[in-house]
Amino acid sequence: MPDRYFIDEPISGPRAVLSGAEAHHLIHVMRAEPGMEVTLFDGGGDEFSARVESVGRSEAHLSILSRQRVVRESSIDVTLGVALPKGERQRWLVEKATELGVARIVPLLTDRTVARPNEQTLTRLRRSVVEASKQCGRNRLMRIDAPQSWPDFIAATVGEPNRLLAHPTPAKRPPPTVKNHLKYVLAVGPEGGFSDAEAAAAAAAGWRLVDLGPRMLRVETAALLLAGIAASGLHLAGVQ
Repeated sequence: MPDRYFIDEPISGPRAVLSGAEAHHLIHVMRAEPGMEVTLFDGGGDEFSARVESVGRSEAHLSILSRQRVVRESSIDVTLGVALPKGERQRWLVEKATELGVARIVPLLTDRTVARPNEQTLTRLRRSVVEASKQCGRNRLMRIDAPQSWPDFIAATVGEPNRLLAHPTPAKRPPPTVKNHLKYVLAVGPEGGFSDAEAAAAAAAGWRLVDLGPRMLRVETAALLLAGIAASGLHLAGVQ
């Protein structure tokens, strides 16, 4: 597969212009010359075969050779609400969630949240979505929304059919299963988890609690485990 590059404007005509970080990579890292063929995508679901026509210091001009609808999105729509971990672990979580096919991430602000992403952080994480999409072949970008408080997220998801919250439970009971669905809304708390009050508020609003096992998991591990199970369409055990 030729190298993939993202253009943040819809491609509609016979030509396209690559700029910014994508142009820098093509021009200065890949040493592109006229005649080189690459693959472009604009987040709309299509792939474009393109040929480099000219390069400058900060822009590359390309002609579009063909357009093809390539579907690599999951048939299961997964929204992941998560209290983001600190530092580089945020980027890793976003990268792997993109690869798993998660449709949307909502950073959660909870009682025990430590990392509170600002606009600069969100911009950096959205760039990680682009890089991960280039690598894994997704032609639609995973959304990263503005942070929401836990009460606001509960209110915004009222009526969603399959809302699951990662929360350990001491009770021992036979693990039921959840039938396959085409849409999930998931929630994973910060280090230390959701408070009992937060879990109770979710349960009162119709969320189901999921125990992910006896070991203490980091935020990103729990988030990707839950998202991976949902995105794969497997049954979820340990659901209340």
